Amino acid sequence: MSTERTGLRPASVVPLEAGAGPENPPCPACGEPLFGWIDLRPGLAGPVSRCESCGLGVVGQAGGVEEALAALDRLSAGGTTRIANRAGFAAWIGGAGWAGLEPAGRYLFTVESVRRLVANRDQLVTGARWSPGAGIATMWQTILNGFTFGRNIALGALGRAKAVPAEKPWQRRLDGLICVVVAIPALLAAVPLELTAAATRRGSATSLDFELL
Repeated sequence: MSTERTGLRPASVVPLEAGAGPENPPCPACGEPLFGWIDLRPGLAGPVSRCESCGLGVVGQAGGVEEALAALDRLSAGGTTRIANRAGFAAWIGGAGWAGLEPAGRYLFTVESVRRLVANRDQLVTGARWSPGAGIATMWQTILNGFTFGRNIALGALGRAKAVPAEKPWQRRLDGLICVVVAIPALLAAVPLELTAAATRRGSATSLDFELL
């Protein structure tokens, strides 16, 4: 049915650039505006914003391309870079409880944001594959974070992440008990969830390979 017959006007499409401003600075990876995602939480340097175009997340004030690339380089080991995928299913269901929100983390990467970032130094992402161990661990801890006052308590105890303990001593003691009691049920839920996420290319952890153009 045409708009002439119904009298309705087609919905206008507002470009992302229309949201640019002091409160929505440009994304270091693609230049599109960053929008608010998560408010200030204990252990984080500031509120978390995200890019609706490439998916990059930024904790606190956004820096430039070089700063974001330096943060990406710190995730490299043995010639491979592994990211906690902000576009993953765990980040979507976890929100502020996502295990990828670590105190030391400033940039929360997606595969697409990495592609755009490394293009600034004439690199190309040649491989992106799911990291099963890290992916399941991230999903598991994200589920546990839904039960605890603090964040990343279990992975922190295992030396796999930086924990953010709860504020009060009784909360910290209870968190320890919760992790022991809920660990196995959470793992039984995490494994099929993460396998499904990986099958749809939304795994919680992704290993990336690069080469020069």
